[in-house]
Amino acid sequence: MSASPVRKLLVVGGNGFIGSAICRAALAKGIQVTSVSSSGRPYTTPKGHTPVWTSKVTWLKGSAHNPTTFSDVLADVHGVVHTLGTLIEDGGKYKQAIREGNVTKMIGSALGSVFGFQNPLKGSSEGSYEDINRDSALRVCEAFLSSGQGKQSPKPRPFIYISAEDVFRPIIPARYIETKREAEMGIEAMLSTSPPGQYRGVYIRPSLVYHAHYRPLTTPAAAIFDLSASLHRKIPQGIPKPSQLLHYLGAALSPQSSLSIRNAPGPLKDASLGSPLDSIANAITIPPIHVDHVAEATVIALGDSTVRGVVGVGRMRELIGWWPEDQHHSTQKAI
Repeated sequence: MSASPVRKLLVVGGNGFIGSAICRAALAKGIQVTSVSSSGRPYTTPKGHTPVWTSKVTWLKGSAHNPTTFSDVLADVHGVVHTLGTLIEDGGKYKQAIREGNVTKMIGSALGSVFGFQNPLKGSSEGSYEDINRDSALRVCEAFLSSGQGKQSPKPRPFIYISAEDVFRPIIPARYIETKREAEMGIEAMLSTSPPGQYRGVYIRPSLVYHAHYRPLTTPAAAIFDLSASLHRKIPQGIPKPSQLLHYLGAALSPQSSLSIRNAPGPLKDASLGSPLDSIANAITIPPIHVDHVAEATVIALGDSTVRGVVGVGRMRELIGWWPEDQHHSTQKAI
């Protein structure tokens, strides 16, 4: 692996679920970490505790939609990780429900996303999929590029975007994953116009991200999806798999992708979305991933200049050197 060029890191949304894990993992590698969030408050656990490691992070208040609020930091860091995102457009109620372990509230948010009710954000761009998943990332990336004008970096400065695998449709509206892909393409388009060798884009695509203690409601679903993925791997060749049938039906029923990528940049040639049946097929074959594994893979990608483009669950596991016992010979790459 190449020597890490990243000694100073900015994490946008570092006090969130995935962002906090990335801050902690980066500190463990000796990286100086700054977090920017709308509140500027340090990370706290669901029970309100403040971990010791948070004292080593610089916590700043700023807006991802107005990066001038932290432009001096962008000019000083060697890499950026954007972790902001929303799965359901409900003003953050589902996130609070998951933190609290409140099953009733979580189910209510999920039903609201399926049937289109209980959504206070309709008609408003603030807090929408476009606002959080896409536009905030594009504005930060744009500012990151501007901060490097006139400077020469010995190795490409990484911009890492925490995206997602397409595993949540039709339970979660298609605009969730569509805005994630639009952000990837927008970032890559901007980076492609920058001076050669100065920047690289990395698009981390986790599936269901879980943590037994901080997100206990994710554990049962993670166990089910992990079992499903394991069973699929064990089906002998020649025997049709449920996922293959779903992909076949999806192609037959929806031959055209819901998101056009005819002009997608090179690293994102696999950015197309199929039908909801394809998403279901992905959900039952792509295993869930622990938040600490997402963070570890992200930090490795920060320091390895050869890592660029899409990094799916299989590639994340390769980066951290972890595979289930039955998966040593059936690696799944998403590059």
